[in-house]
Amino acid sequence: MRVITQHTLGGPEVLSVEDAPEPRPLPTEVLVRVRAIGLNPLEARLRAGEFPLLGRPPFVLGWDLSGVIEDASQTWRFRPGDEVFGMPLFPRAARAYAEFVAVPALHLVRKPASLSHVEASALPVVGLTAWQGLVDLGGVGEGTRVLVHGGGGGVGHVAIQIAKALGAHVVTTASGSKRKFVEDLGADEVIDYTAVDFAEAVRDIDVVLDTIGGDTVERSLHVLRPGGHLVTATSEEDTALIAAYEAAGMRFSGIAVDPDPVALRGLVDLVEQGRLRVHVQRTFPFEQVADAHRLLDGGHLQGKLVLTL
Repeated sequence: MRVITQHTLGGPEVLSVEDAPEPRPLPTEVLVRVRAIGLNPLEARLRAGEFPLLGRPPFVLGWDLSGVIEDASQTWRFRPGDEVFGMPLFPRAARAYAEFVAVPALHLVRKPASLSHVEASALPVVGLTAWQGLVDLGGVGEGTRVLVHGGGGGVGHVAIQIAKALGAHVVTTASGSKRKFVEDLGADEVIDYTAVDFAEAVRDIDVVLDTIGGDTVERSLHVLRPGGHLVTATSEEDTALIAAYEAAGMRFSGIAVDPDPVALRGLVDLVEQGRLRVHVQRTFPFEQVADAHRLLDGGHLQGKLVLTL
């Protein structure tokens, strides 16, 4: 088997391909032959040593995966040959940058025929973050006014579609170059953050979904209606911000995405209804993971990057 490992806290050029023993499934696990791996900005931050979620290098990155069941002897849920996808084990290491991974069967769902392995591998982290933020925390429904920050990015472009499917009126921030992209996804209003201050342009929002962080979270307080709710994937432990929102009569929720097969099946239902699509900006062969991470480091992506095997 060949896996991607990391040896220092340096840049993406230090990622390399090495031989390693094939993993074996434990009880309730399955062995998956990986066909595609979705990349996420978090992985670039881990590789750069920004925080020790996985300890110190060397470690193997990756959570988003789509592939084929190789060994299902420890569970009744799947059979060899089943096509599956998911985001196993997060925030523990799933080590998805590999040809084979052994992961909990409960953290996977069957891949629908309407999704390619590339598309399926791009969906779990961004889809579950958006679903858990909008549905589980935000309670978005018919007539809800939602502001999605970064609508052209990985989480944002999926969040727009989920919110629209739930019946919401969706406002999003995006650069002018991504206006058509987010409008085609269903955004009702687009705020070009390079030209307009969203805090001056938007009012009476019920739910804000933030994946940008920084002062965007603080300034979002001013766009919410009384009793409105900010859900953030970037500032969930900022006690000063939490206090500021509560003092203003607003709700503040932080989200750290969890493996969730029920939500994954909800995403699959939207895909099969034609109400959700995941945009892949570019694919890279597995051996070009360093090039993929260089592009990931640059930010300002439209949708997702995917490694293929």
